[in-house]
Order: sequence, then structure tokens, then C-alpha cells
Amino acid sequence: MTRIASWIVGAASYAALLGAGGAALAMGGGGGGGDMGGGSMPSETAPQYDAATEFRNGMVQLQASNYRAAARSFQHVVEVAPTQADAWFRLGQSKAGLNDWRGAQRAFERSIRLDAGPIGPHRGLGVAAARQRNNDVANTQLTLLQQRLAACATTCAQAGELTEAAAAVTSAIAGPAAQARTESLIFASAGEGDHAYGAAVTLINQHRYAEALTALDTASAAFGAHPDVLTYQGYVWRHLGRNDRAEAYYRQALAVAPNHIGAMEYYGELKVLTGDTAGARALLARLDTLCTYGCIEAVTLRRWIDHGGDPAA
Repeated sequence: MTRIASWIVGAASYAALLGAGGAALAMGGGGGGGDMGGGSMPSETAPQYDAATEFRNGMVQLQASNYRAAARSFQHVVEVAPTQADAWFRLGQSKAGLNDWRGAQRAFERSIRLDAGPIGPHRGLGVAAARQRNNDVANTQLTLLQQRLAACATTCAQAGELTEAAAAVTSAIAGPAAQARTESLIFASAGEGDHAYGAAVTLINQHRYAEALTALDTASAAFGAHPDVLTYQGYVWRHLGRNDRAEAYYRQALAVAPNHIGAMEYYGELKVLTGDTAGARALLARLDTLCTYGCIEAVTLRRWIDHGGDPAA
């Protein structure tokens, strides 16, 4: 990547970017009226949830230890964006704050199924399982954390977090006397998220993809299902040779922001690489429609399609 794409938006404009039809989901609710089939449709009368707003609200409530309100907000997020791993992680933290350890375990497990990379969900799952005396699951997570720490050899950027996570799970397994509040909640502020996002862009331009992923995880912790962050996560995974994970992130970005031109371009490039030329052309057609007067994303994707791959290669 040699450019900072024109589609990058700041955290403050996230909700505006999503807009109508972006990340709103009509939640079911019985309408009034006596006639079957009469009146408004459920999608017209039911409450609408905005993923960005709900995630921010959830983080505010979580930091204030208002766990019930936080859980409600994050539940709304995962209903809108069910493949957003960090939202499931935050839902798990909220459930843990309510001592709903079974609900916490389910949320942490869902987060890990979607993305096994971040450390927090493994820590959360280990603690939640231990609190239910499900030590098989807890020990599995502890072993995984210890193995990652050993591979890290105390020198990688995640060494401190891995050490704390392993200690928290060990303490929870030890029993009630030792496990009081072992699951401390670690938050990233909007400022930290912006800083991490900027660092990630720099690292990507330097082809330091593994380090960029760590920075993007911090940005995701601050902003949740942000389409810019999701798009760059997809870009990084593509350059790490994991096209399956790259596609998952591009699809998440477009689920949150259907007209995100950066996600369309990079998803189209991925489709060219995987031989799905028809899919790439469909995305190019959408870009041509959105970019009435042309845009670099459409120009670049068209070159990829015409060349059958990266024209700079």
C-alpha cells in the first residue's frame, strides 16, 4: 500500500458514515391494531439500532461499571453486526460484570470463533469457565496463553498482556479466595484508538503487517465495528496470505457501511487474486455508480481486473 486511501474517516464521523441503511437493524416488536396484515410493517415501526452509536454507548457504560446497560448496548451491536468479534468480547465483559458467567462464556466463545487472535477473549473465557468450575475449558485457555507467551519469549509487543492474562486465569482456577475481580477491564480511549489507527497505516505502508494487526486491534477496541478498521484488517490478512480472513473482514466492513468505497476496492482486488473476475467486476460496477465523477478506487480496481492481478507486480 503506497497511499492513505481517501475513504478514511475520523472516529467522530463514524455514526454519520454509517447513515441510513448502514448498520441499522429493525428489531421485532408486535405492532398495535386489530387487523391482521393491516397498518405499518414491522420494519417501519420497530426500533432501529445503529452499530456505532450502540458500541460507543456500551463502552461508556462498561467503563462506568453499568454492566446491565452495557450488555444491552453490545447485544444490539451483535444483532446488527453478528460477525464483529470485538462486540462479542465486550458483551462477554459486560456479562462477567453481572456475574452471568454462563452468558459471558458464550460471548467469549463466539468472539474467539470469529477471531482467535486477540488475547482478551481467551482471558475472559478462561476466567468465566473457572468461575463455573469448568476447569477443562479454563485450563485449555491457560495452556494456550502460556504457549503464546513462551513463543513470544517476553520480547514481543503482547508479552505484558499475555503475562497478565495467564495470571488472571491461573488466579480464577485457584478458587474464590484468589479470584476476586481477576478480570479487570482494559479500555482504549478514542484518542488511543486514533493513535493506534494512524500507527497501523504507517506500519502497513512499511509492510510490517504483524505489528499493524496489533495496532488495529487497539483501534477496534476503541471504535468497534468501524469500516475503516475492518477494511485495513482485511488488507493486512490478505498480505499475510490469509485470503479467507481477509474476505471475512471486507464483508464485515460492507455489512456495516455498504457504500464504503475502500472496502469495495480491496475486496475486488481479493476477488481478482482468487479468480473471481465476475465478482470483481460487480464491485467495480458499484464503484462506478457511487463515484459519479470517477475515483481512484474505481481506477485502481479496473487496472487490477484488466491486468489479472496487481498491475505493479
